[in-house]
Amino acid sequence: MPKVSDAHRQARREEILAAAVRAFTAKGFGRTSMADVIAEAGLSAGAIYSHFAGKEELFAAVVRAVLGRRRDELGAVIERGPVPSPGEAVAILVRGMVRESLDTRALVQVWAEGTVEPEIEQIVTEAIGMIRGALERALRAWFVEHPGQAPDDVDAAVARLVPVMMGLGQGFILQRSIVAGFDEQAYLSTIAELLPH
Repeated sequence: MPKVSDAHRQARREEILAAAVRAFTAKGFGRTSMADVIAEAGLSAGAIYSHFAGKEELFAAVVRAVLGRRRDELGAVIERGPVPSPGEAVAILVRGMVRESLDTRALVQVWAEGTVEPEIEQIVTEAIGMIRGALERALRAWFVEHPGQAPDDVDAAVARLVPVMMGLGQGFILQRSIVAGFDEQAYLSTIAELLPH
């Protein structure tokens, strides 16, 4: 039997993740089964389970991929310059989430499940850590260019502001998911005005 190349395994894994995104988007995290993902992928159960042990592991991989792209996008903006303001950093992350094919309602469902399911809580905690790290990097870079905004201590200013920025981003995702007529642009414009700029 010919050996499967690493490139082929990675391509198959990406194919499975794309199918999982479609399945989670269509039914939400709670109502999506592995059978749904298998059907969406058009692969055998063995092909799926050779990459992922179950739904939680699969969703964790989706979250890592999606948030990894958001982190990388924000990092690229910082590298290119100018460094985004705190409000612009939040907007870059949430606009990127909207561009992703994963329905933001699935994120809200996972946040809720994370309050009662330890496996899901680990996924949520990891996701929060990825976003927190991206925002901390952006904020530190911004304070370097605007030292008057953190006159006493950059570390203290970052520690104080990042949880607020995260909360504003999560508020965007939550309201976008459940509030009819939510004005995304007005929300992001107000964030830019409220946060240091």
